[in-house]
Amino acid sequence: MAKEIKIPQISEGVDTAIISEILVAEGDTIEEDQAVVSVETDKATAEVPSTAAGTVKEIKVSEGDEVKVGAVVVILEADEEEDEQEEEDTSSDDPKETEEADQDPSDEEKEDEDEKEETEDNDEEDESDDEDENKKEDQKNSEEDSEEKPQKDSSSKSSDKVYASPGVRRLARELEVNLQELEGSGESGRITEKDVKNHKNNSGGQKTGSSLEKLPDFSKWGAIETQKLNNIKKATAKNMTASWQSIPHVFQFGEADISGIEAYIEKHQENVEKAGGKLTLTSILTKIVATALHQFPKFNASIDMEKEEKILKKYVNINIAVATEKGLLVPVIKNADQKSIKDLSVEIAEIAEKARAGKLSNEDMEGGNFSISNLGGIGGTNFTPIVYHPQVAILGISKASTKPVYIDGKFEPRSILPLSLSYDHRLIDGADGAAFINWIEKALEDPYEALLN
Repeated sequence: MAKEIKIPQISEGVDTAIISEILVAEGDTIEEDQAVVSVETDKATAEVPSTAAGTVKEIKVSEGDEVKVGAVVVILEADEEEDEQEEEDTSSDDPKETEEADQDPSDEEKEDEDEKEETEDNDEEDESDDEDENKKEDQKNSEEDSEEKPQKDSSSKSSDKVYASPGVRRLARELEVNLQELEGSGESGRITEKDVKNHKNNSGGQKTGSSLEKLPDFSKWGAIETQKLNNIKKATAKNMTASWQSIPHVFQFGEADISGIEAYIEKHQENVEKAGGKLTLTSILTKIVATALHQFPKFNASIDMEKEEKILKKYVNINIAVATEKGLLVPVIKNADQKSIKDLSVEIAEIAEKARAGKLSNEDMEGGNFSISNLGGIGGTNFTPIVYHPQVAILGISKASTKPVYIDGKFEPRSILPLSLSYDHRLIDGADGAAFINWIEKALEDPYEALLN
C-alpha cells in the first residue's frame, strides 16, 4: 500500500521550505524515521524523517523546489506489516471518519458535485439575486473549479490541490488572493471565506502579482550577470517582505556612553575565555535587554489582530542575529534573564559557530521574543532593522565612536554607542519606545544601578 511522506511543521511561523538535498533514491528500502530529504528555511536546516518503513516508489520533489507544509515529497510502498497495522487501526476508527480519511482526493466528479450543492444552497438564501443568473454563475464557476484543480500525474511535485467552493473562489478572485498560498481551516482542509479575508488582511492589502516584481531587461544597457539566490536568502526575502507589510514600524534612536563597559570587557575577557566564551558587547546587551523585558512587558509580547488581543510572555528568549556565508540567521538564547553574563558569552559563541557551520536545529531557532542585531563590527552610525514577526521589537547596534562629552566642567573623550530601536506601533506607543531605549542607555552607562532598580 502506497504511503505519502509529507513536509511537517518545521518550525514556528514557517509555512514553506526549500528542498536543499534529497537523501534517498527511487527503489531504496528505508526504515521508519530515516531522513528522506533535507530542507532549509530562513530559520534553520532540518531533515524530514519517513513516517513509515518501506520502499521508495516515487520522489515528488527536486532540489531547489519550494514546498509548503503538508506537501508530499516521497511516495513509499509501505511494508506488509505496516499495511496490516494500518488496516487494523482503520477498522477500529469511527466509520464516518474512516470514510472521510479514505476519500480519494482525485475523485473530481464527487468534489464537483459537493461544491455545486454548496453553491446552490448559498444561492437559495440570497433572495435578492435572480435565480436564473445564479444558476448560470454556479455552472460557470463549477467549470472553472474543475479547470483550476491541479491534476495528479508523474510530473507533479507536490499535492497542492485546492479545496474551495465556487463562492470562495469568486471571493479570492475579487480580492486578488492566491488560493495556493492558503491553508484551509474548514472540514478536511477546505478553504473558507474567512480564510481568504484573513489572508487579505494579514498581507496588508498588498498586491502580490508579478506586475510589482517585473524588471526591465538590464542587458539593453550593458553587460550583466545573474546569480541564483540561495535557499536561506529566498526564504528570508519572503519573510522580511511579510514582516514589513504587516507591521507598522516606528524607529527610535539613542546613544549610550559605553566607556565603562569597554573597560569591564577588557578586565574580564580572560576569565570568560577560560570558560570557552568571548565577552562581547552583544553578550552584555543580551543580559541588559533580558532585564529590560521584565521592566517593559509590551516589548516581550506578540499581537493577535484576529482575536484583538496581545500575548504577554512570561519567559525571556532573545534572538541574536548571526551573519553567515549563506545569509543572516537568528538563533535563540533561551531564558536569557536566568543566565549570567559569562554563561551568555559562552552560549552565544557556541550558537554563532553552529550557525556558521550550518548546524542549527529547529530548537535553536524557535521561541524568540525579541531580537538583537549588532553591526558594530562592520561600521555605520545607525540603521533601521525590520521587526521579526511575530515579535514586536528589535534593537540594532552600530559602531561606537569616540566623541567629546562635557563632564564636570570640561570635555572628555568617551566611547559613544549608537542604538536603533524598531517596534510595532500597533502595540507600542512612541512614549513606550522612548522609555525603553532610555532605560537601555542608562543600563549601559551604569549597569549596577539599572539592575538594582
